[in-house]
Amino acid sequence: MTDQPDDNRDDGTDPNQIQREDYARSAADIERQRSIFDQSTRTRLLPNAADLARRQAIMRSAKWMLPLLALILLGSIAAWPAVQRAVIMHTGTMAQMSHVRVKSGSMLNPTYRGLDDHGRPYMVTADEARQISAERIDLSNPAADTLMDNGNWMYVTARDGVYIQHAQLLDLTHDVTVYRNDGTLMLSPSADVDMRHNIIVTDSWIHGEGPIGEIDVQGGMLDTRGGIMLFRGPGRMILNAAERSN
Repeated sequence: MTDQPDDNRDDGTDPNQIQREDYARSAADIERQRSIFDQSTRTRLLPNAADLARRQAIMRSAKWMLPLLALILLGSIAAWPAVQRAVIMHTGTMAQMSHVRVKSGSMLNPTYRGLDDHGRPYMVTADEARQISAERIDLSNPAADTLMDNGNWMYVTARDGVYIQHAQLLDLTHDVTVYRNDGTLMLSPSADVDMRHNIIVTDSWIHGEGPIGEIDVQGGMLDTRGGIMLFRGPGRMILNAAERSN
């Protein structure tokens, strides 16, 4: 007969019961831990009158501030192209200023930049500039470079000139030369150039040469924006053979 193991222990403990001293807790500890996790024991703090008034003030302010911020954002988006153009012009001006030399009240190699009424850039340069008044600037060997509507450009030079900066007017005298990239060349003793509207006017004689022929007149007006040339007689015109055949 096989002997059965004796499960009776002398210490009086039940062998089927787990004995873990770390699980042994007192009733007070159990109650304290339950109170921590028991959400029902937590009391919710209700806002007082001052808190409610402050929250209402914040909500009223938000009703005005949010639309105002949206309006400012839309305005900045709409104004950004103009701001960017101004920044580019300012950057170009500062770059040109690094090459400018000042000598006895005059400025050597100045550059003046601006925009016409259609937003196209133009540039006026000279060998020397003398500030006569707040608006008038006398120029030596001035040159003006401007764009036209069809993407072409025009270049005007003279020996002397006066630039009225605020009005964007350029008064040229002595050997005025107007050259366009289509091959048109015009010569005159004097001319007034409206840089804002891209118009050249002269009351002196004009000699012109170009793809269509030659012309000599007593005065005229050139509207580069609209591509219009008006001449005042008496005058003469010699057309090229290709133009006569047409």
